[in-house]
Amino acid sequence: MSPARILCIIAGLLFTHSAFAGRESYNLNLDWLLHVGDPADAGAKRFDDSRWKLVTLPRAWNEDDAFRKDIKDHSTGIAWYRKHFTLTAGQLKDAKVFIEFEGVRQAAEVYINGKRAGLSENGVMSFGFDITPHVVAGGNVVAVRTDNAWDYREKATRQRYQWADKNFNANYGGITKNVRLHVTGKLYQTLPLYSNLQTTGVYIYATDFDIASHAATIHAESEVRNETGGTQTFLYTMEIPALGLKASASVPTTLARGKTAIVKASVRAANIDFWSWGHGTLYDVRTTLLVDGKPSDTVITRTGFRKTEFANGMVKLNDRVIQMHGYAQRTSNEWPAIGASVPAWLSDYSNGLMVASGGNLVRWMHITPWKQDVESCDRVGLIQAMPAGDSEKDVGGRRWEQRLEIMRDAIIYNRNNPSILFYESGNNGVSEEHMTQMKTLRDKYDPHGGRASGSRDMLNSRVAEYGGHMLYINKSARIPFWAMEYSRDEGLRKYWDEFSPPFHKDGDGPLHNGQNASSYNRNRDSHAIENVVRWHDYWRERPGTGKRVSSGGVNIVFSDSNTHHRGAENYRRSGEVDAMRIPKDGFFAHQVMWDGWVDVENIRTHIIGHWNYAPGTVKAVHVVSSAEAVELFLNGKSLGRSAQSSRFLHTFENVTWQAGELRAVGYDANGTKITETALLTTGAPAALRLKNIGKETYKADGHDLLLVEVEVIDSEGRRCPTALDLVEFALEGPAEWRGGIAQGPGNYILAKKLPVECGVNRVLVRTTREPGAITLRAKSGSLKPAALTLKSVEVASANGLAPVAPVDTIAIADRGPTPVMPSYKITRTPIEISSARAGSNEIDAAKSFDDDETTSWASSNDKASAWIEYTLARSALLSEVTLKLTGWRQRSYPVRVTLDGNEVFRGLTAKNLGYVTLPLSARAAGTLARIELIGDSEARDAFAITEVANKENASTGAGHGGSATLSIIEVEFYERLK
Repeated sequence: MSPARILCIIAGLLFTHSAFAGRESYNLNLDWLLHVGDPADAGAKRFDDSRWKLVTLPRAWNEDDAFRKDIKDHSTGIAWYRKHFTLTAGQLKDAKVFIEFEGVRQAAEVYINGKRAGLSENGVMSFGFDITPHVVAGGNVVAVRTDNAWDYREKATRQRYQWADKNFNANYGGITKNVRLHVTGKLYQTLPLYSNLQTTGVYIYATDFDIASHAATIHAESEVRNETGGTQTFLYTMEIPALGLKASASVPTTLARGKTAIVKASVRAANIDFWSWGHGTLYDVRTTLLVDGKPSDTVITRTGFRKTEFANGMVKLNDRVIQMHGYAQRTSNEWPAIGASVPAWLSDYSNGLMVASGGNLVRWMHITPWKQDVESCDRVGLIQAMPAGDSEKDVGGRRWEQRLEIMRDAIIYNRNNPSILFYESGNNGVSEEHMTQMKTLRDKYDPHGGRASGSRDMLNSRVAEYGGHMLYINKSARIPFWAMEYSRDEGLRKYWDEFSPPFHKDGDGPLHNGQNASSYNRNRDSHAIENVVRWHDYWRERPGTGKRVSSGGVNIVFSDSNTHHRGAENYRRSGEVDAMRIPKDGFFAHQVMWDGWVDVENIRTHIIGHWNYAPGTVKAVHVVSSAEAVELFLNGKSLGRSAQSSRFLHTFENVTWQAGELRAVGYDANGTKITETALLTTGAPAALRLKNIGKETYKADGHDLLLVEVEVIDSEGRRCPTALDLVEFALEGPAEWRGGIAQGPGNYILAKKLPVECGVNRVLVRTTREPGAITLRAKSGSLKPAALTLKSVEVASANGLAPVAPVDTIAIADRGPTPVMPSYKITRTPIEISSARAGSNEIDAAKSFDDDETTSWASSNDKASAWIEYTLARSALLSEVTLKLTGWRQRSYPVRVTLDGNEVFRGLTAKNLGYVTLPLSARAAGTLARIELIGDSEARDAFAITEVANKENASTGAGHGGSATLSIIEVEFYERLK
């Protein structure tokens, strides 16, 4: 780089310093040196690191393992990272210097110029150090010793960390998240880094919402510390430039030397564009300390404003009820041959796809997500549930203290991010004492953020503010319950169905731990159908269907994950997209079912699969549609209307394939066409096509990634859906090949030859520190080859420091502001129960309608006494009864239901994952409803769900009671709307 260019960059950095009133924040990610091993004295300033590998952070030292190795085989050990940078005497005059790490896996010992600055060990959260005593004017070196041992133990206590688990927490070791350097004056607003620094930073929140008028009161609170040589008096101000607002504290603050105080300002704001699902409106809030009328320290906090409510079994966002539907995603959110450490734009792309699929919630699993994903969800409008750190159970002693410390740090660090609505205390239920401790943390550090504190399960908690089982349907009239990780099946994107190459028979694959694993070796068609069937269970109990409702659930997982698996591959393939974020049919099935806050608001239709088959193929065609009825046309000829099931699934049996167009047309209840879609038979493979996914220009920072899609297309440019061609790639220019993933040896990780699957695949290419043209070429046999040229541009830096640049924007669809109209229609009227009596165990009869799914009434094991009668609060013409029965998944009960002595139902209850609704044929209103067992119940599991860690997670109580026992957990009676 020329001297003139260096002077230009330095001038830019100095300008940034003056523009932000005494505070400099630098990107410290560029030009680190990496060595895998543990050489002596590597923390010393003058250690010879000249032969170490040049890398840009974030970077896992074992990134090559991602999707190549089973999670349990991820490489572990010691790795050192070193960084050289320069500070001037002017920068250090009357200054404080802090280093901020967004996170290191697992432990990090940090040295500045050979002096130990501190230690972080939890492997999850951000941390920072005051390095003012250690830095000098001139050259400085930061050295970090990382240790990602699975069995790492906290040095002070020798206690392991519960979440360092080989099932779910992919072990990408080293400095895998961003690093920043902050230079402030000695009167400053602190950083939100509680561990080590014991500081809480800035807190922005809103109160007194008027959603209809787009108004609220905005509050700013900053923790201010005075480390000058004397008492300081300053005025605290808050400014929101986009809203044209500025406010200040009512009086100046006088702060003695060495003291810390919280200062506050607030202002009434109008014309607020509220943050919402799929609508990531954010504002910059500037908080400034004025000394003698001049800015001394300014912090810019990017945040958004929204109103929440968690009551009556439902969640409200901006006064509108929203049923949760989305994904339980591994917090690693990883990519092949990279791991978790991707550029921010790629986080936006991935998280934006969750929203594009209809998802409104991501429940990050087990551990707190990194700041980049948190901020990404803000931008794309994706609600988050933020955990602390857990494996699969409540714990005590030091392990519980570790979890509390993670939650404390995470709340402080992320409390200004509007997309977080839920604080999760555990990946299983926690005790009421522990839940109280977690709520106390929320109340102390985020009392006004509008976030619910809860945990998985917590079905009878009087402390938790939300809960829900991992996979069963729960309902409540109190706090919202949503399922935390339902639909656990797996399926490879490569397998369309058994009629398409490579002709995989649905379910074929090895046993898992000696058990049938067919549910974990699905084809795409059956996997998508399973998604429809499973979601219908939650949709059926949605808001509007009664007083007790389900607040939805999240499907496990969104993208295929390098974590524990039960299928044939060495990674989990439960995703609605694969590891390169190429959609499977489940993605489009969710688009159909989830396009609304509660009820479907935009009608869609998707035909599962493709339309390229061998002559003579006869198969079922499955259509997912939110229309009331669907008609199928083949080359313009009607094949009739479908059989409908699970509300959204329309099946056409025994369709004989013909080349041409397969069209599905959806109709409303009046028979009016409201939606249609089609599949076309494509021609023979003719060429390859390369397509850039994401940005047009890339950064030559050694970290940015090009995501390129390769397709096999016919002569008309249409993707050939059954192509499996092996493609050979060649890369030219300043870039590093990272490749893609496919079924085969080593999952083709880092291979320059990669097959397409279902006619498509994707590859990653990483920029280097050298800017220039990057050309990717692809060829395959007789297919016409393809080439794509993209450009990387220089990244400004000087003295080892770079500006903190804004995130590169990509095109992401916006759902718009929160709609005004109600999100659901009431579908039936619940009838209250006044009292109950029973043929046996009458003392427990009220437990069958107490809105508590942990209690139940059970008769004696004697059919003569296996009955219960309910006195209704008023006379009603009952149309349905909804039941949660003990052993709901394994046990079917032959029952008879009467209303005032008249039989209104006789039959066998269907096995289910929570609730069953029985249609009642009442011809006259009544007040006495009776349910009685009329035969032996049958106990046999109807669902192939294998649990990995704790069998109690799947318990339904089916083993309690004999075949002549009637056992009811909850009962609800309904009549039709009048």
